[in-house]
Amino acid sequence: MIGEGVTRREDDRLLTGKGRYLDDLELTGALHAAFLRSPHAHARILGVDASAARQAPGVVAVFSGADLPEIQKPLAPKVMHPKLKDLPRLPMPPEEVHYVGEPVAVVVAESRYLAEDALELIEVDYEILPAVASTAAALAKDALAHSGAEDNLAVTLVQRSGNTDEALKSAPHTLSGEFFVTRGGGHSMEPRAVAARFEPATGQVTIWDTTQSPHYARQQLSLIYEMAEDDIRVIAPADVGGGFGPKAQFYGEEVVVPWIAIKLGRTVKWVEDRQENFVATMMERSQTHRIDVGFDGDGKLLAVRDRIEHDQGAYCAGLQVPSITTSTVPGPYRIPNIHTELYACYTNMVPTSSVRGAGRPQAVFAMERMMDRVAEYLGLDPAEVRRRNLVQADEFPYRVGIMFRDGSPLTYDSGDFPALLEGTLDRLGYEQARAMQERARAEGRYVGIGIAVYVEGCGLGPYEGAKVRLTNEGKLLVTLAAAPQGQGYETVYAQIAAEALGIDMAYVEVVTGDTSRIPFGQGTFASRITATAGPAVFDAALQMRERLADTAAQLLGCDPADVVFDGDRATLDGDPEKSMSLLDIARVANIGKHGITLPAGIKPGIETVSYFAPERAAYASGAHAAVVEVDPETGAMDVLDYVIGHDCGNVINPRLVDGQVLGGFAHGIGNAMYEEPFYDDEGQPQAASYLDYALVSSTEVPPVELFHLHTPSPLNPLGAKGAGEGGTIPAPAAIANAVEDALRPLRARIDRAPVTPPRVSDAVADAR
Repeated sequence: MIGEGVTRREDDRLLTGKGRYLDDLELTGALHAAFLRSPHAHARILGVDASAARQAPGVVAVFSGADLPEIQKPLAPKVMHPKLKDLPRLPMPPEEVHYVGEPVAVVVAESRYLAEDALELIEVDYEILPAVASTAAALAKDALAHSGAEDNLAVTLVQRSGNTDEALKSAPHTLSGEFFVTRGGGHSMEPRAVAARFEPATGQVTIWDTTQSPHYARQQLSLIYEMAEDDIRVIAPADVGGGFGPKAQFYGEEVVVPWIAIKLGRTVKWVEDRQENFVATMMERSQTHRIDVGFDGDGKLLAVRDRIEHDQGAYCAGLQVPSITTSTVPGPYRIPNIHTELYACYTNMVPTSSVRGAGRPQAVFAMERMMDRVAEYLGLDPAEVRRRNLVQADEFPYRVGIMFRDGSPLTYDSGDFPALLEGTLDRLGYEQARAMQERARAEGRYVGIGIAVYVEGCGLGPYEGAKVRLTNEGKLLVTLAAAPQGQGYETVYAQIAAEALGIDMAYVEVVTGDTSRIPFGQGTFASRITATAGPAVFDAALQMRERLADTAAQLLGCDPADVVFDGDRATLDGDPEKSMSLLDIARVANIGKHGITLPAGIKPGIETVSYFAPERAAYASGAHAAVVEVDPETGAMDVLDYVIGHDCGNVINPRLVDGQVLGGFAHGIGNAMYEEPFYDDEGQPQAASYLDYALVSSTEVPPVELFHLHTPSPLNPLGAKGAGEGGTIPAPAAIANAVEDALRPLRARIDRAPVTPPRVSDAVADAR
């Protein structure tokens, strides 16, 4: 089954409108919550008057942050650092707000409409404070993002390998560049949502949450509520309309909604609306890179130094994004001297979290832009400069010399970067494209070719687990802690289990994302699940095959090695006359006969469990190439051709992997050419709806040719690496390289992403 393009089991219900998202759950008698959010980027709360709201029709309760002191405990960053100056992020702050959209109060009513009406009756007395709306403003220290803070610096992270300063001084050639990548959101089809029900008889609370990490949410709630984890059940619905990173974080609403359900003894539900999603759900990307490279006359890199300003937002939800950025800068290249210096700054923006790519697109943008400029400086072909610097296929495992965000030395486990580049160029028809470019220039047209190559750390630890159980209906139930966000877990992990079991996939069922079904788990993020949960499922299924064969052998009176599975039957050497069904086995070993001793040699309770902990991260890789025509007068761009080469190791389901890569490409095109949430100098969002925020549709996504290279990872038994982000990571760099290449006769520079028509026109005007 592994390697087959099986149709997703989920597709039928999703395509026929039968999907069950959180808002579709039948929660009888549920109350509805609505949050009052700060209209200011930075303000002190002097008072909250909710008296009129409490008297409004249908309102059951109103709470401000000051009304819930028992849960006003800091939400811990997911990834820490000893030098981090962590400023407390409270579920619903009672004294000071630090970004537009931060929750200030919550109304609970009989309907969402009544709750929203009551919000308008709450009066909040704010003292508006100076806001910090960029990393430049944060480092200028003219204002503080948090009153009483020493400064706006969250942490400085430095990575070194070799002696970069000396190498730059002695390099035959050096170049410098400054690049900026703007922030943007995940914009999942289904925004965040939480519902909770408390059972007074047992003291247990059940929470439905569109989170990517249900076990992490349970652990955080256990600490804040001071409840035992076993009394908190978190369920991520099987159908979630996308996650893309922001739903892997933990938010104040996830604390407040279950707590008021406990206080009121009623089921309470909150579903984020799209306006809230624009201002209150975490974003990513905003970074400034000031990068220096040293190289010789052949274009071989001798040193790279990158000073990075990272917008952490109002709080540190985790340092995963900037940590990944610092380790992604070197990319697939052999660079003997590396220095990355990152300044993570607090601003009065919505906090930063991972969004598909998680710190990698920014680093790839900076490095790949410089690779093109090295080629331009030396009069070499950009592809040739890359060829001369790529890590070769016989150099794996390749130690880069710095650390990855998982705490291990950055060591590329597998890959063939030259083959990826050449395969991409061949499919693009690179030489022919260059010839076409010359003809176009002779005709007065501006056509450019852009290349971007990248490496992606994926398959991160610490672990992931799986259980396999023979059910009393004669099916095999695979249970994962990880919560799907549209990747097709019900299909992929049934394939993996069926492969290990040697049993038809039709007899394998998969359930996910429920903390009551499996005790430990980490979550769906960082393109990690196939490389962590996949091996756990495979191992648990191998154990299950052994248990089934042992049990069937006892009942058939044969050796376990002679048991052959056919459909749902265990046979003696394939003889259907000497066989028994999985249901028969379950009736003996799982159900038994009340008060009757089991047959000799039968072990009761046919269930297996496995947890897989990778030695370190694996590394996927890829190359993108684009041909783009540009109108320098209007800035309009037309993507004429695009090729993606992708290596995620062994592929479990080619159809689903293609969907992941192409979906990621759509996201990458949005980051490259369209998406930008504007803010003014006071931190006020200027693009808080799709009237102003250009989210791509199928119309804007150009046709693309995708091919795969398969270099298995030696770090897990499936040889798998991540596939969910590779389509996104290099797209902004490839597009920017193509646009600047098109405008090279005009000497225009492209230094910012997204590359929009106004930016192109401005670059042309600046060059003139």
